[in-house]
Amino acid sequence: MSGFVCTPSIIPPASTTVEAPIANDGWFPDVDVASLRASLRLRDSVTPERLRGSALNAIITVGDQLVAWQAARAAAGHASLGAVPAPMLDGQSRLVLLYARAVAAYTKADLVERYRDVDQTAAGQRNVGELDSSIEELRRDGLHAVRDMRRVTRTFVELI
Repeated sequence: MSGFVCTPSIIPPASTTVEAPIANDGWFPDVDVASLRASLRLRDSVTPERLRGSALNAIITVGDQLVAWQAARAAAGHASLGAVPAPMLDGQSRLVLLYARAVAAYTKADLVERYRDVDQTAAGQRNVGELDSSIEELRRDGLHAVRDMRRVTRTFVELI
């Protein structure tokens, strides 16, 4: 007896949805979710909802770290982050680039932490210890970007 068997594909189809940018508070720049996905090299298995939720969490985290710094710049008359005097790199403000870096690092850390399969190789050979160190490195990168924006040192030492 012969027959035709069709097994469903376990690989999700490539995403064709357009991911709308995340509107920020008006002072910090909006976050382009599509370019965030590309820069973080996220597969289509990370749904737009997951990515958007993690990016929103990252925006909140970075914003909370910059509350006093932002207030001082706004009080000095700067209408947005892009209006704060800073060196230009590739046509963009250094501060805007650092902000984007911080948001991206915290976004990826949140995704890897919550969805352990996001940062695994195709063969799935990375162990949890390697993922934990990856999460710590991503959070460190986000913190360094914020500290670079504030122009404070990256090292904090306390005598016990």
